[in-house]
Amino acid sequence: MKKYFEFDKLRTTFRTETLAGFTTFLSMAYILFVNPSILSLADTEGLPDSMHMDQGAIFTATALAAAFGSIMMGILAKYPIALAPGMGLNAFFAYSVVLGMGVPWETALAGVFASGLIFICLTVGGIREKIINAIPIELKYAVGAGIGLYITFIGMKNAEIIVASESTFVALGDLAKGSTLLAVFGLIVTIILLVLRVNGGIFIGMIVTAIVGMLTGLINTPTSIIAPIPSIEPTFGVAISHFGDVFNLDMLVVILTFLFVAFFDTTGTLVAVATQAGLMKDNKLPRAGKALLADSTAAAAGALFGTSTTTAYIESTAGVAAGGRSGFTSVVTGLFFLVALFFSPLLTVVTSAVTAPALIVVGVLMVASLRLIKWDEFETAVPAFFTLIMMPLTYSIATGIAIGFIFYPITMLFKGRGKEVHPVMYGLFVIFLLYFIFLE
Repeated sequence: MKKYFEFDKLRTTFRTETLAGFTTFLSMAYILFVNPSILSLADTEGLPDSMHMDQGAIFTATALAAAFGSIMMGILAKYPIALAPGMGLNAFFAYSVVLGMGVPWETALAGVFASGLIFICLTVGGIREKIINAIPIELKYAVGAGIGLYITFIGMKNAEIIVASESTFVALGDLAKGSTLLAVFGLIVTIILLVLRVNGGIFIGMIVTAIVGMLTGLINTPTSIIAPIPSIEPTFGVAISHFGDVFNLDMLVVILTFLFVAFFDTTGTLVAVATQAGLMKDNKLPRAGKALLADSTAAAAGALFGTSTTTAYIESTAGVAAGGRSGFTSVVTGLFFLVALFFSPLLTVVTSAVTAPALIVVGVLMVASLRLIKWDEFETAVPAFFTLIMMPLTYSIATGIAIGFIFYPITMLFKGRGKEVHPVMYGLFVIFLLYFIFLE
């Protein structure tokens, strides 16, 4: 093992890698409880039971997808990069596709599986990087920031920090309400932990919020902590049995969105983590093909288990900061996700007040890319702005992307920079325009 993961070459040890893997796990363990809450639409009342996925099954699927992806990344690509169902992609799945478009969650899972298969083909064929390069950098940054705003809005809505208003559409909620006040408390605690650079700050913030909630009677105390692993039967294999439902124009846009967001989410994370770990060589990522293959395979496997797109996590930088340099770090993270399967009773204490701070803070982290957009170039600033602002305003990641991608060729053409626009962008312009004309 020491030889396979090149401990000596990377100047690391078994102890250091194990500690780094545990640090990464703590930093991203929140997804075990946030993902079931989001995908099951647990905080949305008045929906038929058929629209609510089984939270226990999602918990198991989340842990298995994270374990599979992280271990595969560690063994195949030998990178200290962990994977799990992505934030933003799960929100798009639940709130835009299932709730907004009325697509059954079974069909949505089939769409995730289809995007995973396409992902694998594009990776093996070497096309993935070419497509990534076709998208202008400003739009890449805008998509990430827009998803951050979208996630933050969802968190504030679920905690009723922001509520509906007949006169102003949205307004500040009743902060004296118990559950809302608990969410605000959790947000403050989480922010303080992150300001102090505490590893696993988001996860620890959720724990503190849940404990305070139980002490104040706002959250019911669980009857146990450890229990048998929840059955995955309600979601396992559903993506295959409903695969035939994805062959229509409506689902094509959904699949393209899954692909697009995962494209840049993974690529940006790979580069960021590898750079921090000192693994980049001549500004290139060694074994990039294997890393992308591990990621795309994990996306398809996660859909089979029953969760939204699995992708690389920027929280892996916490493990790198703790000394992780080899793929063994990711293997350890994956093993901890398997251990976590036995702690499903804790799902009962993870209410919207507990998950809201995590959603809001993740949004803060994601909008950091706004600083990289050239706002003084109006022809690129306009599509970037519409991309990020329309996501929360229309409650749809796909709509934000579509509107931004429609504006980009228009502004560039009238600026006299039409030749700089890649043919792929013109193709997407037509696809999204047809989407609004015939489907919206």
